[in-house]
Amino acid sequence: MARWIDRFSGFDWDKGNWPKCGKHGVSREEIEELFSLEPAIHPDTAHSERETRFLAIGKTAAGRWVFAAFTIRQSGRKRKLRPISARYMHAKEIRHYENREKGEDDSGSENG
Repeated sequence: MARWIDRFSGFDWDKGNWPKCGKHGVSREEIEELFSLEPAIHPDTAHSERETRFLAIGKTAAGRWVFAAFTIRQSGRKRKLRPISARYMHAKEIRHYENREKGEDDSGSENG
């Protein structure tokens, strides 16, 4: 079975998106690794811009949870992932996401 990432010919990095992704301390390698490890992909319904955006949530090989916003760029026959922003997830977000994946309600969990 082909991996999700295999549908793309690589990543679209430039001076427009890398500084925004890197400012939160997540390295390019971690972002690319996130996508190679089959993250959960969701449509980004908060943005209604010219291009469709998606959200990726997953763990790096080192076990760090990463949240990334991205789009897909087409150039000729090549489709590339273009990360827009990436950051490490906070403990509260991780708990919420893990509980949601298990089908549990975490509305009573503490802040933090």
